[in-house]
Amino acid sequence: MTLKYPTDCRFGEETMEKVVDWFEDNEDICKEDTIIDLGSGNGMMCIELRKRGFLHLTGVDYSELAITLSKSVAKSEGFEDIEFVAGDLITEERLNPCTCLTRQYKLVLDKGTYDAISLMPGDSLVARKQYLKTVKDIMRPESWFSITSCNWTKDQLLDFFKEDFQLVKQIPFRTFQFGGQTGSTVTSLVFKLKT
Repeated sequence: MTLKYPTDCRFGEETMEKVVDWFEDNEDICKEDTIIDLGSGNGMMCIELRKRGFLHLTGVDYSELAITLSKSVAKSEGFEDIEFVAGDLITEERLNPCTCLTRQYKLVLDKGTYDAISLMPGDSLVARKQYLKTVKDIMRPESWFSITSCNWTKDQLLDFFKEDFQLVKQIPFRTFQFGGQTGSTVTSLVFKLKT
């Protein structure tokens, strides 16, 4: 399958498809569940989910230009029912929060947004902690959180999220060996909130 619009260059179509495949095959996730894509960029993750029959999709991105692009691409694909909203995931004070960050979702997706936040100039730990708070706030006890990273290893992600989340699954990607170590260019983990 070739997409008309390129996905994020750090991950590509294969990464998006593997993540969507896992959720599509998961019997605990229904096509009617609410889903939010954090840092939705060009909107292709939401569009792919919509193509596969998922109905209640929201993409949030801090960039108004990305939201404009997402809406345009979704419209050209016939999916104007996908909600794309500009919003800040890491601000501490939400005096005028975007409404999508005041709701809760069954499935919270991140494909590279945590990476981008981690690379911000200044104190990225403060920003990452606020991101963590936002993710927890938009989840219900039965929600799923999927994070895909090209900057963090499984162990590093587990260490950061261990206080509030439990690992459910690592979505497998191709591995390579170098210097006696096995690694992957992509780490994709699925979590649930600890109870």
